[in-house]
Amino acid sequence: MVTVALRRVDLSGKGPNLLDAIDRTKLALLPNTAGCYTVDEAVRTCHLARELGMDDFVKLEVIGDPKTLFPDNAATVEAARILVKEGFTVLPYCGDDLITCKRLIDAGCPAVMPLAAPIGSGLGIRNPHNLKIIIDEVGAPVIVDAGVGTASDAAVAMELGATAVLMNTGIAAAKRPVLMAEAMRLGVDAGRKAFLAGRMAMKAYANASSPVVGLIE
Repeated sequence: MVTVALRRVDLSGKGPNLLDAIDRTKLALLPNTAGCYTVDEAVRTCHLARELGMDDFVKLEVIGDPKTLFPDNAATVEAARILVKEGFTVLPYCGDDLITCKRLIDAGCPAVMPLAAPIGSGLGIRNPHNLKIIIDEVGAPVIVDAGVGTASDAAVAMELGATAVLMNTGIAAAKRPVLMAEAMRLGVDAGRKAFLAGRMAMKAYANASSPVVGLIE
């Protein structure tokens, strides 16, 4: 699946179009309301995607602060309610806040996409405790979005029990993007398997891995 920021797509038809580079027979598009700062902007952008013949599956972003690009959680919930009623399947980008996530699910979103760190920062999982609470309590798929910088970050997200990881800059800004994409895929795979395997309990002190009975004296 490929996310497409519609506000950055040239719709005039006069020049090369981002959509021309995507093989839509192999890849699904996820229209994205990136760059929207109000409920109205986000809703209109989703309508534009629908008019362009894209699927009603959309990624919802309503940004609240231009410096940090943190989401406006209240506006995101409001926009999600409107879009769900209009027949869109909404995947909302939001803060790592359990209450906001629950409200988004109550609004009809099939999943939530809490941030790991600020968009494009590559800082990795800043608050694993919050993400784990969301994963355990929200009762819906959780896709970790924003801030994933390298394969180990992706692995940590999946080890926490995330359903998936959405990424862009971590791959696009790497020195070798294709190799980083492969590393990310392996990190996601390893993290998911580790989650399913169930990690050992963490202990404060050493615990011999070999039995102490039957030692030669």
